[in-house]
Amino acid sequence: MAGHSKWANIKFRKGVQDAKRGKIFTKLIREITVAARMGGGDESTNPRLRDAVKKALNANMKRDTIDNAVKRGVGGLDGDAMVAMRYEGYGPGGIAVLVDCLSDNKNRTVSEVRHAFTKHGGNLGTDGSVSYLFANQGEILMAAGQSEDQVMELAIDAGASDVTVEEGQIEVITPVEAYHSVLNALQDANLEIEQSHLTMRAQTMITVDDETAESLIKLIDMLEDLDDVQEVYSNAEFSENLLESMN
Repeated sequence: MAGHSKWANIKFRKGVQDAKRGKIFTKLIREITVAARMGGGDESTNPRLRDAVKKALNANMKRDTIDNAVKRGVGGLDGDAMVAMRYEGYGPGGIAVLVDCLSDNKNRTVSEVRHAFTKHGGNLGTDGSVSYLFANQGEILMAAGQSEDQVMELAIDAGASDVTVEEGQIEVITPVEAYHSVLNALQDANLEIEQSHLTMRAQTMITVDDETAESLIKLIDMLEDLDDVQEVYSNAEFSENLLESMN
């Protein structure tokens, strides 16, 4: 999947920029609240919550803010009920797009998501129309300069399903149930991790030309800028030249 790691890094840097604007905090608080509501407030037994808290800490969110979001999720504080929802559709060039949302108003959310698809040459699909093209997996990107052999040995022994190396970037893919054991094994060995998260990973990527890619990126950007949208996934593979121009 050439280009996948580069796109993840670009999105990571965009996330840092979003954090500077404060927009990401709202999304992180929503994710923590819903994760706690669905799986309880104990990070040790709730992988989704543990992952959400880690993202919040990486974005420099105060622990008190995180704790309040957890309490709200398990019923300790009043607040609007957030519901997780997923929308599926097709972007420019027939590219599959998944949109994960957290919202207290389904009608508002679906209207905004549909508008984004329509504006940028796509269309909102039905449940199941594209989700079968993705798998829920863990993704760990190692910082540059790590030992490929050491990462591969530790990751595979801890349950990773795949380890790839592209232009010095080591990417570790795991089943959801092995994600934290693999992450812990790498951290316990004092290896530096650039980023890690649970994700919906496309099982087959589709290469798009630059014109289609530019339209698709506009769609993804518009979706990600919606307050109710948490994550956007696609099965598009972008050209090296386009990725370099965005880097």
